[in-house]
Amino acid sequence: MNKIGLFYGPLGGSVENVAKKILKVLGEDKVDIISVQNATAADVNKYSKIIFGISTIGSHTWQRETPSKDWDGFLQELNHIDYSNKLIALYGLGDHLTYALHFVDSLGVLGGMLIEKGAHIIGQTSTEDYDFKDSDAVIDGEFIGLPLDEDFESDKTDERIKNWLDRILPLFE
Repeated sequence: MNKIGLFYGPLGGSVENVAKKILKVLGEDKVDIISVQNATAADVNKYSKIIFGISTIGSHTWQRETPSKDWDGFLQELNHIDYSNKLIALYGLGDHLTYALHFVDSLGVLGGMLIEKGAHIIGQTSTEDYDFKDSDAVIDGEFIGLPLDEDFESDKTDERIKNWLDRILPLFE
């Protein structure tokens, strides 16, 4: 099995913590973790198996005038990635209580952009075990990736990661 490229952002916080949990489960021999802050399309193009991790930031930052140094800058790199022969899995962090109408929306925005570019997305997750009102990450009745809430459901994170990895790893082989 070739290494999985796990690209995440932002640095620090829950998305990075989840990336480290995935690394711990899979091992350094199976995955490289890379912050999107300084990553380029060339970095992504080295991998045929990719995991992207993203957070949904609250409404206080949705209308800011200056982009963040992480995903806002990296999104342009998506235009320069060769999606043929790649499998991509996504995970996203959000707050299902405070932002019940926007739970893990960035996961859906990212997934939608990748689909438009012809990416093959794996790792969809049922909405059944989640309590939220609306989410841009729900596509065809399922989350496009793995949603996690480290603010209010951190006790479910390890099991959700394990179950998700159990589903996607056979597809990565």
